[in-house]
Amino acid sequence: MRMEVSRHGPLGCALLSALLVPAASAAPSLSPQIPFDVTVTKPVSLPSLQADFDDLSWQTFIALNWPALDNGDPNTGTPIGKQDGATVWESWKESYQIFRAKGQAPLPWNAPATLPDACKSLKPGRLLQQMGKVPDVLDEFIQPFESGPLVDQNGTYTRNEIVVNQSMFNGIVDNGLYSIEGQQQFFAAKPTNAVAFSCGSSNTKQVGALMVKASWKVLGGNDRTQDFHTVNALVYTPGNSDPNKGPIVEESCKSEPVGLVGLHIVHKTNSAAQWVWSTFEHVNNVPEKSTPLDQRVGPYLFYNAASKSEINQPPPRPWNPAVKATPSQIVREVPLTEATKSLNTRYQALLRTVNPQSVWANYQLISTQWPSAPSSNCQISAANPLGSPAPLFLANATLETYIQGTVPQASSSCMACHGNAATHVTESPRTSFADFTYLLERAQSTGATRSQP
Repeated sequence: MRMEVSRHGPLGCALLSALLVPAASAAPSLSPQIPFDVTVTKPVSLPSLQADFDDLSWQTFIALNWPALDNGDPNTGTPIGKQDGATVWESWKESYQIFRAKGQAPLPWNAPATLPDACKSLKPGRLLQQMGKVPDVLDEFIQPFESGPLVDQNGTYTRNEIVVNQSMFNGIVDNGLYSIEGQQQFFAAKPTNAVAFSCGSSNTKQVGALMVKASWKVLGGNDRTQDFHTVNALVYTPGNSDPNKGPIVEESCKSEPVGLVGLHIVHKTNSAAQWVWSTFEHVNNVPEKSTPLDQRVGPYLFYNAASKSEINQPPPRPWNPAVKATPSQIVREVPLTEATKSLNTRYQALLRTVNPQSVWANYQLISTQWPSAPSSNCQISAANPLGSPAPLFLANATLETYIQGTVPQASSSCMACHGNAATHVTESPRTSFADFTYLLERAQSTGATRSQP
């Protein structure tokens, strides 16, 4: 990911390095401990800080994908990748479990998920119902940017989900942010740019708020299951009988194996009140746009060298997950830097020391976006609320598929986009700062009649 050094300059470096305790550079390691914050190495520069945050991303990726016990805690007796299985982050709460119909309070953290009736007779699995980064991509509800479903080479729509850790869950529950009325009460007493979620602390050994956005593909006969982290899923499609919201679709639920193809990790730390935005993908997702056509040999999951389809365009409407669609033709607009490629190689090699066939060695960091001019004490500066993001742009080919690039106000920038997220402090959304998460817009009124699965 390219960096725009001139946008930040030495001031940004000075501000960040003043907040953090530098440490000697260490070799990559495999640990189930989620990092509390970034470790800064000297001498400090924007490239060195990028490397430090990229290392934080990989350490977080490893800890979150560590084998989990039944209660979701890491199984410290089993190394990552020894065999594929349930991971730590997969025990976290999905957004539909938090923002419930009529603003009801979420069930306790350890309560099992409530399944739609259409799924209850099937064998247990991970419920996947979103077909885009936002909840209702098929009718473009709460749509802050151009989007659309992503279709794999089998003609099947990918599925997405958003989960939060217990720190963020507690912040939502304890502050009543799961309902419109609760948000109104909480934010009415807060100043502009108030931080709603915990940044954690290395002193108290508390991990801050974390969100994970994952994209999965249904595994077909042409896919090598052993190349993916896989789960058994309940692939659920809500019914739609309103022709104004797209094609009429029958409600359905299928039990299918799915493979992880994208993982976006968003971590609030004391040095990053604007959160650290780390994005990973499967190594076979897409080629880079800069790769010559005759060298895009693949096979890729979302690109076919023989296809004549236009690249990086949403599939033609109507979007109907019940029928096979034309496969997406996707390339990566911004290439990985040589530094990122080198770091990926180091961590992939380390993962293979545990198991030469480790599925986790098939994933790569795309880049990390972080605030180069942060405020102290987990605060958001009114003068610079975005904290001068570095790099300026960041996109995951499976999550921000159709807004990749480096065009200001048009291309994906995590902080710039999520800085526009709002709450329900009045009767309509998008009226106040929501601590960089669109999740709060999913809250319903305690007097609402609208239902959700």
